[in-house]
Amino acid sequence: MDNINTQYITKFRKDVLHLLHDALKERKTNDISKLLDFVENKCIENKPEDLKKILDDSLAIGTSCYTDIGLGLNSFASAVLFMLFKYNLVQEDEVHKLFNKETSSLFQGLVNIADFGTNTSKTQAESFRSFLLNLASDIRVVMIKLAERLIEMRGLKEANQEEQIKLSHEALYLYAPLGHKLGLYRIKSEMEDIALKFTEFETYKEIANKLNQTAKARQKFIADFIYPIKKRLIEEGLKFEIFGRPKSISSIYQKMKKTNVSFEEVYDKFAIRIILDSPTEKEKADCWKVYSVVTESYQPNPLRLRDWISMPKSNGYESLHTTVVVQGGQWVEIQIRTVRMNEIAEKGLAAHWKYKGHKVQDGVDSWMTKVRDIMENMEKESADAIDDFKLSLYHKEVFVFTPKGDLKKYPKGATILDFAFDIHTEVGSSCIGALVNGRNVSIRHQLTNGEKIEIQTSKNQKPKLDWLNYVVTSKAKSKIKLAINTAKVRDAEIGKDLIKRRFKNWKISYEDTNINKLMKHYKCNTSQEFYYRVANDIIDLSDIKGILTTDDSEKPREPEALKETAQDEVIHYKAEEDDFLLIDEKLANVDYKLSKCCNPVFGDDIFGFVTIGDGIKIHRVNCPNAAQMTSKYGYRIVKAKWRNTEATKSFNAELIISGIDEFGIFNKISDLITNDMKMPLRSINIDTKDDEFFGKISVMVRDKNHLEGLIVRLNQMHGINKVVRSENI
Repeated sequence: MDNINTQYITKFRKDVLHLLHDALKERKTNDISKLLDFVENKCIENKPEDLKKILDDSLAIGTSCYTDIGLGLNSFASAVLFMLFKYNLVQEDEVHKLFNKETSSLFQGLVNIADFGTNTSKTQAESFRSFLLNLASDIRVVMIKLAERLIEMRGLKEANQEEQIKLSHEALYLYAPLGHKLGLYRIKSEMEDIALKFTEFETYKEIANKLNQTAKARQKFIADFIYPIKKRLIEEGLKFEIFGRPKSISSIYQKMKKTNVSFEEVYDKFAIRIILDSPTEKEKADCWKVYSVVTESYQPNPLRLRDWISMPKSNGYESLHTTVVVQGGQWVEIQIRTVRMNEIAEKGLAAHWKYKGHKVQDGVDSWMTKVRDIMENMEKESADAIDDFKLSLYHKEVFVFTPKGDLKKYPKGATILDFAFDIHTEVGSSCIGALVNGRNVSIRHQLTNGEKIEIQTSKNQKPKLDWLNYVVTSKAKSKIKLAINTAKVRDAEIGKDLIKRRFKNWKISYEDTNINKLMKHYKCNTSQEFYYRVANDIIDLSDIKGILTTDDSEKPREPEALKETAQDEVIHYKAEEDDFLLIDEKLANVDYKLSKCCNPVFGDDIFGFVTIGDGIKIHRVNCPNAAQMTSKYGYRIVKAKWRNTEATKSFNAELIISGIDEFGIFNKISDLITNDMKMPLRSINIDTKDDEFFGKISVMVRDKNHLEGLIVRLNQMHGINKVVRSENI
């Protein structure tokens, strides 16, 4: 080899020995020497053109495993060997022959999952199963894989745009959440920052610039803030380190999106961390002592206290978090932990080996048991496992599986019909529903991440016009329209033949003048539409002769299409004398019902819709179904309004409500409705998540003003974020 390449190898050897100096002093082993000799021999044997990059990447992944995660010498060696394998400088059998069993096993695990997350001949489900198998047998394989992906992410600047977007998305919806699950928060944050840089560069640049602009002011604030705490901790005789660090750009961006605020309005752009040097038996007591010192100087928010030292997270994370307010109203988050806890927080599960036997190990073992359960559940492996690792974090798309385990990707909102038409046009056209994870669902079912879909078909099924409301992909829409148009043309030919035969029987001439007269009467834009209605009995053939023989000077009759609405049945119903609705004068004194889809109340702008066999349904003008009813069935719409007299009955109204889940909030809501507003409370349906609640409330009100008054009062209540009238019950 030339002198330059020799220099690269020499530098690589020196850097490795320097990095592993302490470990090599404590542990007598020739594995690293063997590794360095092996690397040098392979480089000399293969003479790769990009030797510098190969050695730099190998050292980078090994360094990340050793320093960032805290893995040992065998993990370092397997990571370097895997990079040589990726660059085709080494064969699997060579590694197994030359290196110890542990290094060889870790290397093989990395080879097994090398193609995970990429487009290969293997299905993603199979790759994921391989991923879990290795995770369950030796979790270090997963950690090394995360380190390898992080190094790849750091070099994204040199990749093409397609590769940048692809790897960024994989990091966001798979690797970063997995890093979080393993407690590798530093790796998770760096991955998310890099991914944000390549997926939303302008946003990343804007936040980064603003952080730089406010750096000096932030440093002064932190220094002033920690001064009284530092002074008191010294008086208490505690050994500690205290400092402030800015939050990652991606976490600030997520906070901006979640709370819908600007950069300036994000109050916790940094966190204060206090790390105690305490013996194991005094850790918990010392952490609470620090909490006491902090709250002596600043007012804490009791709702933001997070005690993860009494009850650690399943991934082993231990820390005491509190949020305090300073003069001027700014909130500051403080994290209190010991040196041991901090090492676990920085290096995740790998740090647990150093502290083997500590009580938090139970939580880690419990999580690993769950992983093995997922792996062993053959029927649920693809769907539930992938969803557990948060594929849904990539919110613009959903990923589902075919019965054979093939992974399919669709836009958010896609349904069973989208899936069926994607498989094949005939499958979509005959689709009557599906089995989703063994459960029967309708064609309207929206796909969610990880579902396993098996389409059910029937030879009697055919596409319908309303199917267009249940699909979002252009392929499904175009196939449905084509099928409907084809059927419409076929039906129109049948209708045309019926008209010709009927005209012949009536001895009426089949000519354009007569057809145009019928089209005008029935308000058909084309002859095809007219013939289609005839074929499908929308137009009654028995009425056509009368229309053609009626003198044009006579006033034309109401279109017979209204018969379809059963209006002739509705008008026989009589309304109550104390009725407070006025219906169109053409349908005076007919029966009506208030529609349950929008629950109109006295005072709402309303209209009537003539149904088949169920009288007239009263809807609000802004009903979610109003646009569809008006555009498709305009001839069924009738005028309706409230009488000017005050309503004498109560109306059911539904409200959507959300707020902070604080003690006694639901009692306060109930008391306001029933005691203050004197309204009967029919039902209250509330779900809670983290520190928030959301749900529906059903109440009886006199009129619109009564309801709006309740909404105003609820929105003014402390702890309520938002109350609106439900538009789609």
